[in-house]
Amino acid sequence: MDDNNSLYESAEKIHAREIDGTFDRLRGAATIWLLGLYYFVPWLRWDDRQAILFDLPARKFYIFGLTFWPQDFIYLAWLLVIAGISLFFVTSVAGRLWCGYACPQTVWTNAFVWLERIAEGNRSRRMKLDKSPWTREKILRRSAKQFLWITFALWTGFTFVGYFTPILELGREILAFELSSWESFWVFFYSFATYGNAGIMREQVCKYMCPYARFQSAMFDHDTLVISYDDQRGEPRGSRSRKNKDSNNNLGDCIDCTLCVQVCPVGIDIREGLQYECIACAACIDACDGIMDIMDYPRGLISYTTENAMAGNKSRIVRPRTIIYGTALLILIVGLVGALSSRYELRMDVLRDRNALYRELSAGRIENVYTLKVLNKSDRDHPISLSVTGLPGLVVETDPAQPIAAAGEMTTITARVQAVPGEAGTGGHDVRFEVQSGLDAEITADSDSRYFLPAN
Repeated sequence: MDDNNSLYESAEKIHAREIDGTFDRLRGAATIWLLGLYYFVPWLRWDDRQAILFDLPARKFYIFGLTFWPQDFIYLAWLLVIAGISLFFVTSVAGRLWCGYACPQTVWTNAFVWLERIAEGNRSRRMKLDKSPWTREKILRRSAKQFLWITFALWTGFTFVGYFTPILELGREILAFELSSWESFWVFFYSFATYGNAGIMREQVCKYMCPYARFQSAMFDHDTLVISYDDQRGEPRGSRSRKNKDSNNNLGDCIDCTLCVQVCPVGIDIREGLQYECIACAACIDACDGIMDIMDYPRGLISYTTENAMAGNKSRIVRPRTIIYGTALLILIVGLVGALSSRYELRMDVLRDRNALYRELSAGRIENVYTLKVLNKSDRDHPISLSVTGLPGLVVETDPAQPIAAAGEMTTITARVQAVPGEAGTGGHDVRFEVQSGLDAEITADSDSRYFLPAN
C-alpha cells in the first residue's frame, strides 16, 4: 500500500494549555492529596510495625489496628463491591467525575505533566521545542524531563512494593543492593507501567484502553451532570473584539477562540457535543468562563449541567436510579462496618489425627488425638482454655498445658481427648471443641469434629 494513502494516522501529541480556575484548583488539590496519601501512608507506624502492610509470605494483612488473614477474604470482596457501587452512584449523579479528579491514570498524568512543564516550559515552548532541531538546549531539556520522569516513576515503584515489604526494610535492601528477584521485578515493572501510562501514553489510555469510557453511557440518563456547550446561546460562533462585542447581533456568545480545545487534556472539542473521550475535568469550563469574563458575557456557555436543564426542564438528583444505588451503597457500608466491629478475635480449626481412629490406654480409657489451629486476629495475646462437649465423662489434655494464642498469629495446640467406653457408648460421635479467652469470657471460638470409640 502506498504510504501516502495510509489508513492510519499517528496521534499528534497533545500539549494542554495551562489554565487557572476553580475546577483547575480543585483538580490540583485532588492530585496533591491523593499522591500525598499514596507516598506517605507506607511510612506511618502503628505500635512496632508499619500501619498498612500486606505481608504475603506471612499471609497477614495489617490495616492500622486490624489484622486480616486469607480467611477474611470476604471483607476484601465486600469492599470491592462497595467500590463498584460507589462508582455507579457517582457516575449516575455526576458523570465521569471519577475520571477527571480521582482516577490513578489522571492523577499520575497530572504529575508527569507538571514535571514536563518544569523541564520544558509552558505549552507554547513545548510545542516549539517539538518542532525545533536537536540543539544543545533541546537535549538538555529533554534529558532533564526524562530524569525527572524516571526518578518519579522509580519512587512510585519503590512505594508500591513498600506496601508489601516493610518500606524501611526495603530501603535498607536497596542501599545494600540486596533486593530479592521478586522485589526487583515489581519495583521496575510498576515504575515502567507508571512511566509508560502517565508519561508516554497519557490520554491514549483513556481513549483506547479504559473500558469505563465504553460502558459509562449505561449509567447516564437525562438528569446526569455532564459538561455541555450551550448551542442555542453560543451559535453561530465568530471572532470579535471586546470593543465590538455587540456590533454583530447575528453571532452567538462563542467567539471561536478555541481555548476550550487548547486546555483539553484529551484533545476534544466540547462544542461538538459530549464525547466518550471526555473525562469531565472541567478545564474547558474554566477557560470559557475566563473568556466570558473578559467579554463581559454571562458565565456558563460551557458548564456542568444536565440534558433536562439544557432543554429547560427540571433536573432531579433523587430519582429511581440514584435511590437504588444509594440504598445499596448504604446497606453495604453499614453491613461492612458492623461485620468488622463484631469480627471474631479467635478462630479455630480442628484436625483429627489421621494415623489412628483411637488409642486404647492402659487404664481402659479410649483416646482420640486432635490438632487445633487457633487463629488470633487481634493485636493482643489471649491465654485460652479448651473444653470438649458431646459425650459424657470426656477428659482433655493439651500440649502446651497452658496454651496462649499469640497476637496476630496461628497457634498450634495438640489436644488428647479421653473417654470411658462404657459411659460414652460405641462408634463415632459428634463433639464440639470450644476455646475461651482468659482475658474476656465472651471471646470464644468453636469447631465440630468426630470422636471414635471401639465397636462392641
